[in-house]
Amino acid sequence: MVDREPSRQNRNTMYNDNALKIGLFGANCSSGRAVTTVPERWSGSWKDSLRLAKMADEAGIDFMLPIGRWKGYGGDTDYQGATLETMTWASGLLAATQRITVFGTVHAPLFNPVIAAKEFVTADHIGDGRFGLNVVCGWNEDEFEMFGVEQRDHENRYEYAREWIEVVKQCMSPENDFNYDGKFFNLKGIRSKPKPMGGIRPLMMNAGSSAAGRSFALRNCDAFFTTASRVSLEETAEKVQSIKTQAREYGRDIDVYTIGVVTCRPTMKEAQDYYRHSIIDGADWNAVRDILALKKISPETVGQEEYELKRKQYANGMGGLPIIGDPDHVAKMFADLSTAGLRGIGISMVNYADEFPLFRDEVLPRLKKMGVRSI
Repeated sequence: MVDREPSRQNRNTMYNDNALKIGLFGANCSSGRAVTTVPERWSGSWKDSLRLAKMADEAGIDFMLPIGRWKGYGGDTDYQGATLETMTWASGLLAATQRITVFGTVHAPLFNPVIAAKEFVTADHIGDGRFGLNVVCGWNEDEFEMFGVEQRDHENRYEYAREWIEVVKQCMSPENDFNYDGKFFNLKGIRSKPKPMGGIRPLMMNAGSSAAGRSFALRNCDAFFTTASRVSLEETAEKVQSIKTQAREYGRDIDVYTIGVVTCRPTMKEAQDYYRHSIIDGADWNAVRDILALKKISPETVGQEEYELKRKQYANGMGGLPIIGDPDHVAKMFADLSTAGLRGIGISMVNYADEFPLFRDEVLPRLKKMGVRSI
């Protein structure tokens, strides 16, 4: 028996007729997800975030997903050094929009689950049921030190997150005045009102990449982020099917999403030229080096050839699938991802607001004609 909670289909969160959900990923951070030095790179300011959210809402984009970042990565640009906290960012955008879902991205080890649940429900009421939660467990110890929080070992990290999400879900359930007695939490007399809109909790996402992280996501969340293959559509389809099969073994049904980096221009040559200019020639290679060092990726640990590959991948949207071309090519790549079984994709651009109009006016109509989207 699958755990899908059919009543959630009536909620205003991501359950429309679009076969492939499209979201904007990382707009709350300076430079977004482009590790670039070009002067037109994304500001990450509130003014630009609000302008982008209104454009996306009017165009029928399904969601906006922020990055939970507390400290920049350095380099020549202090990549992602200025970031807006995701829950207040989401609440502000939900108040200013009509139909788009806006996620908060929350590090479970940094937030008390009872306080967090109250924040989630508040955002959900502001958005009339359009809030979503992206749960992260964290990997950057340098950030955790800012809070005096010690990162747990890998297995305990996800066991902690399991208890944390159980408390959050229970707070959002009809139940009141309950206790929680676990390994990490011993909570008494919990009362959490109001409940989410319609009495149905928000959609929850996770992107754990390890075996433990994937198992946590498939057991506890509604959607899972994975990387799409750069080799073939068949590889992506096999990966999606593997994830769904594992989820069914846990008695659950789960939607699978991916991330991409879009460089769309009127012609293929213009797109390729701008990609080279901004992502290769204009990359903040010092920031890329620092990011890889935090992940303990170096020529000594992975070899020179693998290191060079990782450098290129991280300059391109921190590893997102490169989608480069004219509107026909970009639309075809999106349609292929849908054919592979993906439910959605979070995309980034060097400058979201400047590049979005072409995507809205040329790519989205093509996807509608192809039957990939109804909006």
